[in-house]
Amino acid sequence: MLLEHGRFRVLILIVMISGFSQGMLLPLIAIILEHSGISSSINGLHATGLYIGVLIASPFMEKPMRAFGYKPMIVVGGALVFLSLGLFPFWESLWFWFILRVLIGIGDHMLHFGTQTWITATSAVDRRGRNIALYGLSFGFGFAVGPLMTRLLEIDQRLPFFISALLSLLVWSLVFWVRNEMPEKEEIGSVRNSGSIGRFAQTLKYAWVAFLPPLGYGFLEATLNGIFPVYGMRIGHDVDTLSIIIPCFSFGSLLSQLPLGIMSDKYGRKKILSSVITAGVFTFLLAAIFEHSVVWLFITFTLAGIFVGSLFSLGISYMTDLLPKSLLPAGNIMCGIAFSLGSIVGPYLGGVFIEYFPDVSFFYVITFMLFLVLIALVSNKEHRPMANLEPL
Repeated sequence: MLLEHGRFRVLILIVMISGFSQGMLLPLIAIILEHSGISSSINGLHATGLYIGVLIASPFMEKPMRAFGYKPMIVVGGALVFLSLGLFPFWESLWFWFILRVLIGIGDHMLHFGTQTWITATSAVDRRGRNIALYGLSFGFGFAVGPLMTRLLEIDQRLPFFISALLSLLVWSLVFWVRNEMPEKEEIGSVRNSGSIGRFAQTLKYAWVAFLPPLGYGFLEATLNGIFPVYGMRIGHDVDTLSIIIPCFSFGSLLSQLPLGIMSDKYGRKKILSSVITAGVFTFLLAAIFEHSVVWLFITFTLAGIFVGSLFSLGISYMTDLLPKSLLPAGNIMCGIAFSLGSIVGPYLGGVFIEYFPDVSFFYVITFMLFLVLIALVSNKEHRPMANLEPL
């Protein structure tokens, strides 16, 4: 069995391959459906299958993890992912593929819930931001590499699915070398002996503000990937240019993920979150002003990635600071729910905005969303449960 350091590496690899499969699946299926003559609205709706899977799975994962531990959750989730990926080539049907996307959403959420909770529960306070930043960095790297698999469509449509399924299987098999552990069971004070609803209520009471950065990141990521290409073409940019501009956000986030995590350990999560969101607001204001300039879009997308591309991992770290270990499973579930809600709502609101306000910059939607998160974060007074005895 692997020791703690080896376990952390395995968990990071699992997250990376999960990001890879998600990053591959979104553009790959979109391209295949577009070539098949499926309308853009149905194509976009089809992509929500992943996030619907996350929402379906979320209420049912805390109790099994408490009963069986982290490892079984990761094993089942990983199996769902690689089996679903391997089934795509066998039947090209819109509804069948949608079901597979939902199953991958469920499996991926189980993977993330298991790895995320395991890492947050076992990381020392002074290394928590660093470890969760590495978690976010590995997912971001996989997500950035995944779209390269679309090039294999020229060889064989089935090839990307089979390669992704094989890689997922190989990394998944490493989990069997890791010793299982159980989540913290001792619950003190007001959370003692409470059921799932009670734990979620306590989690929301103490850490609601920490769920806003993951929600904002889901809104941001899905809107930039799903709606900005439409808006970009409407204001005169060509598809090739947009396909290079959009990855600048992911590239920027890879540059800053680890430094911001380390800085949050040193200077405090709330201070770093407030600073990067403020910088993000000004960055997207610049994008709105200079949106017709390709050079400025390259610059602003990269800066936006540097500043707000780490909102999800910083939000998880902040949530972990605010909660006792006994509430971390519920907290990690709610981070996933917040991200999924942002990912579903963002593209819809963005699409409605550019439809009804065609003469107003699309970037004002993102600026306003980030500003609301900033106001909530700055104005909130933290209330920590007595069970959380760790120094912050």
